[in-house]
Amino acid sequence: MANILDEPRYLCALGGSQTVQAIYKAVPIFHSGPGCAARVSGDASGTGYLATNTFPCSNIGEAEVIFGGEGKLEDVIENSLKVMDGDLYVVLSGCTTEIVGDDIEQVVSKFQQAEKPVIFVNTPGFKGTNYEGHEWVVDAIIKQYLTKLPKGEKIKGLVNIWGPVPSHDPYWLGDFRELATLVSELGLTPNLIFGEYTGLENLNRVPVAEFNLLVSPWVGLSNVKLLEETFGTPYLHYPTLPIGAHESSAFLRTVAGFAGLDLHPVEALIARHEREYYFYIERSVSVFFENRTASKRFSTVTTAYSALAISKFLVNDFGLMPNKQYLTENVPEEHQERIAGYFKNFSYGIEAEVVFSTDGYLIHRQIEEEYFAGPPLIIGSIFEKSLVKKLDGNFICVSTPFQQKVVLHSSYVGYHGGLKFLEDLFTGVYQTYN
Repeated sequence: MANILDEPRYLCALGGSQTVQAIYKAVPIFHSGPGCAARVSGDASGTGYLATNTFPCSNIGEAEVIFGGEGKLEDVIENSLKVMDGDLYVVLSGCTTEIVGDDIEQVVSKFQQAEKPVIFVNTPGFKGTNYEGHEWVVDAIIKQYLTKLPKGEKIKGLVNIWGPVPSHDPYWLGDFRELATLVSELGLTPNLIFGEYTGLENLNRVPVAEFNLLVSPWVGLSNVKLLEETFGTPYLHYPTLPIGAHESSAFLRTVAGFAGLDLHPVEALIARHEREYYFYIERSVSVFFENRTASKRFSTVTTAYSALAISKFLVNDFGLMPNKQYLTENVPEEHQERIAGYFKNFSYGIEAEVVFSTDGYLIHRQIEEEYFAGPPLIIGSIFEKSLVKKLDGNFICVSTPFQQKVVLHSSYVGYHGGLKFLEDLFTGVYQTYN
């Protein structure tokens, strides 16, 4: 029997269109009902190259359900190529057209000789979430576009960076930028596929990179494995987004070791960063540890990507104790045991229990029963704000649905990002109790 799901934090697989939107001058074409297209495109964080309400859509209705919508899709693709100034066109299917049985691969094959590349990806909502939709879009780009490019020689030091799911994570742009900054400080050349001024120039360099760097607990792992199989490009899977000194230093050492770099200048770089980082920490010790309204125990209610990064930062850098960590993006079962293991690898033998749940109601009831030894600290989405008020605790909003503040280019990644997180956290504490 079906259950009611309260406060889900993800979209259907058609939300993979946000990944297309994150590539400069890539145009998503929806083969779905207008409501589906409006829902997933309207949820995107910002507009990008195209405004979300200008995306082409076949607007499937009753007639297409009965007679099929392949002819209508062909017309939409043909006219999109005429009026939409794009470099790559990606057709995405919704639930209705998948159920009806429209063959979008056959329709797209008619445009193989078009001036601009047209590819397709099956993204019905009943097959997965937008996180899996993101992986399917990247797979489609690899198989249908990158494999057709002329073969080139590997470029020494070029690193493809894969990480946050574009648009669905409010800090994704800043995260990519700061990851690229850390990589470039090692003397490597970061290649960003998503974000500002990326586009086909960067996408075309993916096959010739020296290696792929994936910074994510699970999303994107199938993509870098496919890139290794297809182009022989090795990959480094670093599951934890580096926030603060402990993880950022570990990140730099790991990437440098994988790239075969001389570690002596790397250690000098780390020493410089840590000296600056701890200078700011030390001069604010009284704010952190003499504030009796600040929480000492915390729970996260967010994605594995954010929860793991923030938990490691708060435990390893800041000495807080973790309560249960709730991972909300419907993590596939094949990844759950490995991800739970990441939360057993904190400093001083500290571990955190992980709960994989997509039901906000059940999560909130469990948090209410937990022991916090004072005001609880809850890190999550806007859904947790009322819960924290009820518990008289502290709150910081880090994930979708956001609606807490405007994020233009902020990020919690790196040494400066850790300081930024503490600023936001204790600003919230002061605002709550003053």
